[in-house]
Amino acid sequence: MIKQTLYFGSQAYISLKHKQLQIRKNTIEGEKLITRPIEDIGVVILDHGQITITHKAIIALQNNKVALISCDDRHMPTSLMLPMVGHSEQTEKQRYQIEASLPLKKNLWQQTVIAKIKNQSRVLIKVGKSHKKLDYLSSRVESGDPNNIEGQAASYYWKTLFDDFVRDRYGEPPNNLLNYGYAVIRAMIARSLVSSGLLPGLGIHHRNKYNPFCLADDIMEPYRPFIDLIVYDAFENQGLASFLDKETKSSLLAVSTMDAQFGKRKSPLMVGMIMTTASLAACYRGKKRKINYPLLI
Repeated sequence: MIKQTLYFGSQAYISLKHKQLQIRKNTIEGEKLITRPIEDIGVVILDHGQITITHKAIIALQNNKVALISCDDRHMPTSLMLPMVGHSEQTEKQRYQIEASLPLKKNLWQQTVIAKIKNQSRVLIKVGKSHKKLDYLSSRVESGDPNNIEGQAASYYWKTLFDDFVRDRYGEPPNNLLNYGYAVIRAMIARSLVSSGLLPGLGIHHRNKYNPFCLADDIMEPYRPFIDLIVYDAFENQGLASFLDKETKSSLLAVSTMDAQFGKRKSPLMVGMIMTTASLAACYRGKKRKINYPLLI
């Protein structure tokens, strides 16, 4: 089942009643009441200074493994709240994760980089740009990626996709659109990791004592090109504004429903993320050898 992503960009009062999320909004016509079943929600984004949410509503969302994202005054995601317990066998799964050997982590990172570059190649194919160099680079990735093929691929990819564009978190548009989309993907991946009983902060490649989502940053890499494709369409083809207006945000949030190939199965991204994180947990345990990453269709 595809979980809903709820975005709140205006004043609202959010509470809980009969296991339903109740949203009260003031409109020109008067007060408007909307209800949503908690079990249908996957992500909630709070993006307005006059939003009030009750503690009961927060607890109910967390008990149902909902990722709760808060945005700052620039409308950029700034915090992420996740439940502490997401799986009945969480302790055992985390033990296998903690005890994972260095060769296993290097192999998992190799798989991750290859999957990312293959999806970057698919993006270039879809927009009609040269992709053969990426196909070659994906075949050169070794265990642990000691030659930083990921970086070489990224340099070529960004210059080709947006004509000499430089990917920089604080750079010119469409960097801002990419930042927003990546933050949403990161939250969805973190939610899936918790649901699979894993620690989002214990990465296979990313290591940073200040980053509580190192593993989410690892596993989201092959998912980034899905955001890239949406941003390219919005920025290059549709002529949308370079700032994060309502229409652009809506298109980025729709990433959760994009179809992708997961092995022999086609699935929406949000559903497929659980397959990815579950397969990762199985790799830690020695029951699988390959992470089930998405392939852009």
